[in-house]
Amino acid sequence: MPMFARLTQPRKAAARLLALFSLVWLAACQPIVATGPVSDAQRVTPGAPVKVALLVPAGSSSGADQLLASNLENAARLAIADLGNVEIDMKVYPTAGDPGRAAQAATTAVSEGAQIILGPLYAEAANAAGVAVANQGVNVLAFSNNPTIAGGNVFILGPTFANTADRLVQYGMRNGIQRYVVAYGNDLQGTIGRDAIVSAVNRSGGAVAGTQPYELSQAGVQSAAPRVAETVRGSGATGVFTTAGVNADLPILATALNEAGITPQQARMLGLTRWDAAPQALALPGLQNGLFAVPDTNRTRAFEQRYSATYGAQPHPLAGLAYDGIAAIGALAATGRADALTQGALVQSQGFKGTSGIFRLLSNGTNQRGLAVATIRNNQVVILDPAPTSFRGAGF
Repeated sequence: MPMFARLTQPRKAAARLLALFSLVWLAACQPIVATGPVSDAQRVTPGAPVKVALLVPAGSSSGADQLLASNLENAARLAIADLGNVEIDMKVYPTAGDPGRAAQAATTAVSEGAQIILGPLYAEAANAAGVAVANQGVNVLAFSNNPTIAGGNVFILGPTFANTADRLVQYGMRNGIQRYVVAYGNDLQGTIGRDAIVSAVNRSGGAVAGTQPYELSQAGVQSAAPRVAETVRGSGATGVFTTAGVNADLPILATALNEAGITPQQARMLGLTRWDAAPQALALPGLQNGLFAVPDTNRTRAFEQRYSATYGAQPHPLAGLAYDGIAAIGALAATGRADALTQGALVQSQGFKGTSGIFRLLSNGTNQRGLAVATIRNNQVVILDPAPTSFRGAGF
């Protein structure tokens, strides 16, 4: 999970940011496993249980961490039950969200036979776990969406800004949005988001007309809005792409830009975060006809219904990440290959089907997920371009 602070304490902000991404149930695709070097710890024996260590933030003083830990474990066990003929031997290790405890948990897990690690949640903890077991050849499928920790033996399962930016810019370029002004908060989340947007625009052949940072306060956002508006008018930009969060800076920015004369007819807003996560945001005039990305909503609902039927409560928005990780591990193990858990096997082009639709792990440790493009019309969310169902179609 990301360690991005947004006008509050880092861990609380990180949990809230990832909670804006909703996630869903499905079996994994049958992958084509690439051959790679196999460490003794990774080696899969046909017919034997695959030993998975699940690292969760249990044991901290935070009630939110405890809730997340139980939801992640529940979702992982739900996925195990759905695997059919693949047996998973999963052991749960508490980390308390602490990097030191995460590193120790990872080391202990491998010494106890873990062939792959699922989790932990927070970026610093995930990085520490990966470093702790790197020399033993064990891969880590972390629940983070922070790309700065990805690479080597650490893969992140959380939705990334780069993935969202690519999807929205590709759609925008096909629909007349070719010049972009980027408005971003001046923190880690904002700068990573800015870089993802700029890279996506450049790859698509579009133009970045300007970038405008702002202080993460109401006054900071309001003072930056006129400068954003001036850049839009001076450059002829038809899109304002922002990193703003719907429960933090987005309502202030959208309102201030609207008051500065930037209407949706002049320049459409695009966002890296889930605008539908706060129903009150759907009524903001500045967000009407804007663009944001959502996962496959049908699959999301299917997972939520399945989870609630099993456990009697709605899943946390991050719970699906644990299901996805187990589904991918199970699909790879089902091939019967000794090298099924190597980096070469994890990175395969056709990907997997998970709780929010298709996803695949990339060689740089990040991921791609199939996303739908949505807008807001008459205070309602409308899907403009459905989530792709394979990596061979539009959107990739």
